[in-house]
Amino acid sequence: MNTNPVNLAVRFLLEIIMLIVLGCWGWHLGDHWMSYIAAVGLPLIAAALWGIFRIPNDPKPAPVAIPGQIRLLLELGLFGAAVWGLHALGYVQLSWWMAIIVLVHYAVSYDRTWVMLRNKPYNGFTGNAK
Repeated sequence: MNTNPVNLAVRFLLEIIMLIVLGCWGWHLGDHWMSYIAAVGLPLIAAALWGIFRIPNDPKPAPVAIPGQIRLLLELGLFGAAVWGLHALGYVQLSWWMAIIVLVHYAVSYDRTWVMLRNKPYNGFTGNAK
């Protein structure tokens, strides 16, 4: 189910929203020049972590391969930071909606989530999900 185009679109939107929220939250964390650094730095750090540390074949070779459980914690931690950021910015209802959508996404992507929990390489993008 992870490779369903609708699910992939939801995942992509969640990733983009996460980066936007982290930038907005960063803007409000500091004052003066610190706001600029946090607004640019938080999304850059999140994007770097997201893109560099991956499980093998997800969806292409990982620059730095990490165990599936660690990748799952990384993803949930970054999405959790975005949810926390929305809440801290005063968007409590939106933070709840984002949390629910993230959890539903991982439930719908049960094949990938299960593979990460078992620490196996994900082959769903190549058509050999196990």
